Parts: sequence; C-alpha cells; structure tokens
Amino acid sequence: MRKYQRGVTFLGWMILMLPMAIVFYAGIRLTPVILNYMKVRHTLDAVASEVPNEGQTADGIRNAVSKHFQIDSLDYPSDKDLKIVRENNIWTIEANYEDQAPLFLDMSILITFDKKVKLKSSGGD
Repeated sequence: MRKYQRGVTFLGWMILMLPMAIVFYAGIRLTPVILNYMKVRHTLDAVASEVPNEGQTADGIRNAVSKHFQIDSLDYPSDKDLKIVRENNIWTIEANYEDQAPLFLDMSILITFDKKVKLKSSGGD
C-alpha cells in the first residue's frame, strides 16, 4: 500500500470539471447573442460615420439604420426599437435592449445591451 495518494480520483475530476463545463456551455449559448450585438454596434457606428449631422431628420436616420439592418440580416432589435433624439444640435442614436439565451431546463441568461452613438458633424467639430 502506498503512503501518499498520487493524482486525482475520477470523482475529484468531475467536481473540478463541472463548473468549467457549465461556463463553457453558457459561452456557447451566448455566442449568437453577442454576435448579434456586434452587428448592431457595427451598424450604428457605420451610420454615425456615413450620415451627416446637418440637415437630417429622425426618419431619415431611421431609414439609414433600417437599410443597414436589412443588409446585415438583423431581426432584433428592429429600427423601431432605437431611440433617435437631437441633443444640443447633435443627433444621437441609442440602442438599449435586452436579449436572452436559453441555458437549460427553464433557465435563461438575460443580457442588457446599451450602445449610444452621435452623428459626426461635417463642420470639423
């Protein structure tokens, strides 16, 4: 009989690996939600750099965002979910939404996203 135990038992490995497996599985389930947010963020940044601040209306900005959403095949959030306001003569587009990813059984992971961009001024501000 050995004096000292060498290595880890199978049960010990299972106890060590279970939390890592749950985190890995949650990461896999969250990947589509994160990729969707990255598309939304890219779209808002593209619209902010392409559409001039001067001479725009909220509907014009919403149409530009809608076209980008169609190109990127984004269904959620829609262009109607965006908040487009004018603050101090600068147009601001805000995407503030929640998305959820099913985990297992009746559990889901809920993530809140908040992205705010300002349209670039063509006057060199």
